[in-house]
Amino acid sequence: MELKRMTEQKTNLAERFEFRAVRPEEAEWAAEIEQICFPPNEACSRERIMERVVKAPELFFVAVDKKTGKIAGFLNGLATDEEIFRDEFFTDITLYDPNGKNVMLLGLDVLPDYRGQGLATEIVRGYLERERRNNRDMLILTCLDGKVKMYEKMGFLDRGISGSSWGGEEWHEMVWKIREGN
Repeated sequence: MELKRMTEQKTNLAERFEFRAVRPEEAEWAAEIEQICFPPNEACSRERIMERVVKAPELFFVAVDKKTGKIAGFLNGLATDEEIFRDEFFTDITLYDPNGKNVMLLGLDVLPDYRGQGLATEIVRGYLERERRNNRDMLILTCLDGKVKMYEKMGFLDRGISGSSWGGEEWHEMVWKIREGN
């Protein structure tokens, strides 16, 4: 029964949303969404989000509401060969290596009106599938204690407390091993 519900939910989301890479003209809206979705101490600056849209648009995965034409949520990251998350990924675009074997996920943003519908899970699933096709090894993210179970349900493994102290918080480092042997 759970599989049937999940399949129906996925079909419903595919009918309601277009899933794709971000477009340059959406940079301002993506930056605004980041400010809405995260508290000020955790949100990346408008400039950093816009810089990522310009330099690494292929590492954004957006869900666009087909009725409004607006982004409802997105996941973004930076490719690298590094295997441990560090705060500089949020602020230093020069760490981006388009051919990197791993992706450091920098933010899963879903606007409040779209939460509780499975959209975040579908964004992560789509991102994972795309990066699997791109031959990445791992997706790595940090999250607060209250989000660990959510990411575990999506398939991420908790590595424990991260070295990241972004926003003055204590974060868990989570990993999804796309290819075995990592």
